[in-house]
Amino acid sequence: MSLSQQDWRKLQFPIIGLGGALILVGLLVSFADQYRTKNELALQMQQNMLNQARQKYQSSGMEKEMIVQYLPIYNDLLASGFIGEERRIEWIETLRKIHAQHKLFSIDYNIGLQESYKPSFLANLGNFRLNRSVMSLKLDMLHEGDILVLLDGLREQTTPYIVRDCEIKRPVGAVVNTKNMTSNMQANCEIDWLTLRDPQLAGAL
Repeated sequence: MSLSQQDWRKLQFPIIGLGGALILVGLLVSFADQYRTKNELALQMQQNMLNQARQKYQSSGMEKEMIVQYLPIYNDLLASGFIGEERRIEWIETLRKIHAQHKLFSIDYNIGLQESYKPSFLANLGNFRLNRSVMSLKLDMLHEGDILVLLDGLREQTTPYIVRDCEIKRPVGAVVNTKNMTSNMQANCEIDWLTLRDPQLAGAL
């Protein structure tokens, strides 16, 4: 069946209307797809922001727990002088006090300049910096227990330290005589006085 020219004229407007409707449907489908994609991206962004906020909240909670847990220990270390500026005057005064209290023999000492210290057994100190001041110590003794008395006293009353080296020797020609209370031995030691520096604390000062 063939259509005449008159039939085509009658179908012209319906065909144009159908084409316009198809174009409109295509535009609506494209707009709907773009709208859905845009909403999906916005939803994803909102979810990411929510996850970040949740992580920050959880992290802040953990930090608060750590602060509550470790703050008393930190304050104790701060009060003892381990954290902050070195207290070599206090070290010397404590040394003299122990020496007089236990009536030890003559003692000579010398403290070197403070220097950075990075021991292998303390690989991770965070933002803190560990320093040391080396003390050379020479003590005349009645017996070996005198140096132990001195070191134990320092350990109880001062900031932490490490005995790097300690040599005990008997002077040439010395005769052991504990009755006359004369020195029979001599201890030569090197001590690392340790101080932990907190950059935040230094900045506050």
